[in-house]
Amino acid sequence: MFLKLTLGSLAARRLTIFLTVLSVLVSTLVVLGVEHIRLEARNSFSKTVSGVDLIVGARTGQINLLLYSVFRIGNATNNISWQSYQDISKRPGIAWSIPMALGDSHRGYRVMGSTSDYFRHFRYGNNQPLELNGDAFTDFRSAPDTQPLPDFAAVLGAEVAARLGYPHGHEFTVAHGLGATSFSVHDQHPFTVTGILAPTGTPVDQTIHISLESLEALHQAGPMPASVTAFLLGLESRLQTFNLQREINNYSQEPLLAILPGVALSELWQLMSVAELTLSLISGLVMVSALLGIATMLLSTLQQRQREIAVLRALGARPLFIFLLIQAEALVMTATGMLAGIAALMAGLTLTADMISQQFGIFVSAQVLQTGTLPYLAAILLLTVVLATIPAARAYRQSSAMKLND
Repeated sequence: MFLKLTLGSLAARRLTIFLTVLSVLVSTLVVLGVEHIRLEARNSFSKTVSGVDLIVGARTGQINLLLYSVFRIGNATNNISWQSYQDISKRPGIAWSIPMALGDSHRGYRVMGSTSDYFRHFRYGNNQPLELNGDAFTDFRSAPDTQPLPDFAAVLGAEVAARLGYPHGHEFTVAHGLGATSFSVHDQHPFTVTGILAPTGTPVDQTIHISLESLEALHQAGPMPASVTAFLLGLESRLQTFNLQREINNYSQEPLLAILPGVALSELWQLMSVAELTLSLISGLVMVSALLGIATMLLSTLQQRQREIAVLRALGARPLFIFLLIQAEALVMTATGMLAGIAALMAGLTLTADMISQQFGIFVSAQVLQTGTLPYLAAILLLTVVLATIPAARAYRQSSAMKLND
């Protein structure tokens, strides 16, 4: 009976209620959208690489090095000579190294040259290894004067294979540069898909992996690598990390920078914290204004609803019943707007997830209702009750006065 009366009262003012619910919808979309994308971005960045002790690149800012080497965002200021890479990677205490050469692309997806050690040692998430369906490329280990043909095999990330529809055995060409369209296509050496990686939820899914030698063969006559963009290092003991980092940063042959992924990521979050706080405050103010609109609408219509309240009192409704009726109306409007906002956000994220992952290397789930966002929903409902107390108390006093006058 109570719910039916509440819904009937709202239906009688459907146009005003629709506009009010629409404002809550937009506010919910902003609040949850900002918070969800923030949490998903942090989660996506945090699980991209695991078990790497040092990342080494040309001297630049450590955030820039982290972004282009791990997240495929931005570009390197310079390359590292192959000689320097070999010199450092062969030092005592280094368990493994993964060189990476970037700069080419295929239909908007980055191409990364590396060695087969990438598939053996690279980890993501909670130290999870890459799962390869098919075969990896083979490395060139012969003397440079023999110059055998490199292996023009390619291993696709899960998203590349799914979006482009490339099966095993498919041939494609690589273009110079990182744009979706390029006029410098290396069509003299087509690559053949020999393997496809299982989904990881990291930029690996958006990457095309080829051998360093085949990448070098696209740009010059000899297949031996001349340089790399960056490389990852895993150490036998983490006690050696800071000593090796200092040695690399003071490397005399060329200016290099070695960073700890965790430290660089923390610096990135500190840099982003001001922007995150600003966005959270703005989205919070948007929601508060929408809820104030509900309270204002209920308060402004009380004068028009005096007859309705009088009829309810004549039928035996107590002032507390009127108070709870106004509260229920506010909660129904807020809950309806919230549910519609959540549905709209989930639909929007589903439609734009691929674009976000391609442009920013961030994988955003459409599952909005998570542990981090639930407190926001509870806070919105609580704030609705608090703000709706103003018109509800006014209605309570009006109904009490009507009974006394009777």
